[in-house]
Amino acid sequence: MEGWDPNTKSTLTQIPLLTTKAGPRDGAVWTQRLKEEYKALIAYTQMNKSNDNDWFRISAANPEGTRWTGKCWYVHNLLKYEFDLQFDIPVTYPSTAPELELPQLDGKTQKMYRGGKICLTVHFKPLWAKNCPRFGIAHALCLGLAPWLAAEVPILVDSGMIKHKDDATTSNES
Repeated sequence: MEGWDPNTKSTLTQIPLLTTKAGPRDGAVWTQRLKEEYKALIAYTQMNKSNDNDWFRISAANPEGTRWTGKCWYVHNLLKYEFDLQFDIPVTYPSTAPELELPQLDGKTQKMYRGGKICLTVHFKPLWAKNCPRFGIAHALCLGLAPWLAAEVPILVDSGMIKHKDDATTSNES
């Protein structure tokens, strides 16, 4: 955690670390891992809300907990930009981090792969590998998606690649 800003360090230390090393193919042990994932997500969400930093909603889209969907948002110039968020848990999880997808932004930035998968290879994947199996979904959102949104959304807005929903409505009406 050397070189990290104090806010990131503080946030990360408050997200519970996971102990169960299990993936979707591991039956009952995967169920235990999912319970840990939910506990970490709940703790992270509560912490964000208490710090007035609420920025995502996700839930498992299937009973197995292998597909997740939701929304994430970023406030830039006092305007809220909201995006669909989705990802699948890889069969090699937790050794492999989930690939977080923002389908609405597909093709709008170079820091994204086909299908709207955000680029996390250079900074996040080595960190994930070093902390496997202690990191989970909440950690991927905190250390992967949050900094990506903070870096990319302002550039996308300033370049005109994305418009605020109110601007899009106004231009459609004229």
